[in-house]
Amino acid sequence: FVTPVLLSMLLALPLPGVGVKQGLVFVLALVIPIWLTTWFLLPVLTHQPLVGMLLLISGCFWCFYYSASGGSPILGAFLTMGLAIVAAIGSDSIDAVIAVDKALTVNAIIAIVILWLAYVLIPERPVEAVAKPKPKVEPPSREEAIRSAWRSTAIVLPVIVFFLFYAGSSSYLVVMIKVASMGQQAENDKTKAVGKSLLMSTLIGGIGAVIIWNLMSIWPSLIFLTLLVILGGLIMGRKIFEGQGMHAGAGVWSYAFLTMLVIVVPAVLDGVNGDAAGAKFFDRIAMMAWATLYGVAAVYVFDAFWRGKEPKTIKE
Repeated sequence: FVTPVLLSMLLALPLPGVGVKQGLVFVLALVIPIWLTTWFLLPVLTHQPLVGMLLLISGCFWCFYYSASGGSPILGAFLTMGLAIVAAIGSDSIDAVIAVDKALTVNAIIAIVILWLAYVLIPERPVEAVAKPKPKVEPPSREEAIRSAWRSTAIVLPVIVFFLFYAGSSSYLVVMIKVASMGQQAENDKTKAVGKSLLMSTLIGGIGAVIIWNLMSIWPSLIFLTLLVILGGLIMGRKIFEGQGMHAGAGVWSYAFLTMLVIVVPAVLDGVNGDAAGAKFFDRIAMMAWATLYGVAAVYVFDAFWRGKEPKTIKE
């Protein structure tokens, strides 16, 4: 299920198309951190926990600082995702993390190939020139980028640390994907906007997952699941790309679609192995809800002690 998750993140961005070079960059941005973390960070976390924790904090901060200071948000998300997943799962089982590393590598390659085919089959329409250009937002200063990176780290790092000491953390890959995406989602917005965005994306995605899950009981088949996911993509995609360029609420709807995928698809896979899929499905929703509430609380507490400056606009 990681392939559609990666694709949903890539397709929700205003990219003109993915060539061989850019596709390779995306793959390496996900693959290199997970393997480096596996072979270099996990041994340090195991044998020198204090040094390992300092390296983990530094890694999380740098990933968020990269995108907050003007770097590619998707590359920052992939870097964070790889670091978070491997650090949490690797503490539980080295065999599990190697299996996840291999799966993520294959999924990343497949996702880029499918993305390239999507742009070939359905090319982007040329965007008409806008009569009145919108005022440009001044790039964040170094101080604001540092603040933003620390705020995202405050959301993601405690959850990673929790799973480092939690038995069976390899079963919660979906939670780590959601938490890593929350860090990017909360990067530059105001406190109220971040809280609303996190809550709304989880609520919309959770409702979509519950609807799909209940409809699947009518006709439990891969074809029906595919059609329902396509329907969800069409509904949420209209909100993501409403108007010209990216809609103001595009982030909420794109992360809602990601949330829907990471809840419903693993639950369908659970149904193959036993009758506890329904319980696991609602357990995942509960975990997503708790993770989101923690993220909102972390943002409010952080901003209460470290307030940011209002972004300036450049008049043309």
